[in-house]
Amino acid sequence: MEENNKIFEKYIKLNSPEEALALLGACSSHGDLVERALSVECDTTAEGMVIRGTDKRRVDAALKIFERLHELCRDGTPVTEQLVRYLLDAALEDTFSEAELFTPDLICVNAKGKPVLSKTAGQKKYVDAIRDHELTFAIGPAGTGKTYLAVSMAVKAFRDHSVSRIILTRPAVEAGENLGFLPGDLQNKVDPYMRPLYDSLNDLMGFDSYHRHLERGEIEISPLAYMRGRTLDDAFIILDEAQNSTREQMKMFLTRIGYNAKAVVTGDVTQIDLPLSTRSGLADAAYMLKNVEGIANVELTERDVVRNPLVQRIIRAYEKAEKKRKDNRREGYKR
Repeated sequence: MEENNKIFEKYIKLNSPEEALALLGACSSHGDLVERALSVECDTTAEGMVIRGTDKRRVDAALKIFERLHELCRDGTPVTEQLVRYLLDAALEDTFSEAELFTPDLICVNAKGKPVLSKTAGQKKYVDAIRDHELTFAIGPAGTGKTYLAVSMAVKAFRDHSVSRIILTRPAVEAGENLGFLPGDLQNKVDPYMRPLYDSLNDLMGFDSYHRHLERGEIEISPLAYMRGRTLDDAFIILDEAQNSTREQMKMFLTRIGYNAKAVVTGDVTQIDLPLSTRSGLADAAYMLKNVEGIANVELTERDVVRNPLVQRIIRAYEKAEKKRKDNRREGYKR
């Protein structure tokens, strides 16, 4: 047989058919992902599974992915499509040595009894930063779990009685559209802007529990403008969509933090809906306060996207176009 037609094989010994099902997925869905991306074949054997291919490096990469999945599976971590894609992307981008150190971190359990886990190394770094700091800035693209993980940490702190209330806020800024005057009382008017926060709390606490705590004043959701003049003690505070806060609003919010309080500020600096003449307070504050004791800065990337994989590809396309635009602008300046 010629060298370029040589078939390379790697074997993984498994303890049961259930392990094979967990690794390869229902109807071999996980195996199909790896096969298409690395041009290898994944199959089961009497003692485990085998990986075959004509490219030794790709076979070795697939072996590393499934060996890491096997380790996580034995430790009780659910093997999900998202986890497979995360390790696969790392292997393709030659960053697997970093990704294989990642172990999903249990944060809390949602209302349906499903565990809420950090799903990437970036998310784990974000969760650890919230645990260890009084104030955390999280900047990253859509779909990286900035809001949901922050709310999850808030719910955990509330359940553990580390804080007595949860306060969620965001600027009431429309995403490039003028919706005009909204009908109803104050709550009706701000509801559309706060919907993502309601959804997260409903998922984590359940509808009845969420509304019970809301009526008691233990959970508060309000526009950023209504934070002025308050001191927020014994609370877990989240400022969401902070890229749409002005510098003045950001300073006002940060100086509300009281005793036994923890704050998380999240946003995406590529989706600013403020007027062009108005500077966003998020990047400004994160830069100014990066070396202040008790404050953490976490940057999430497209590799931390945990929504539909299409979202990850969209973000990469936009980033590529933005880089090309900046390069063209520099070339224009040189001329």
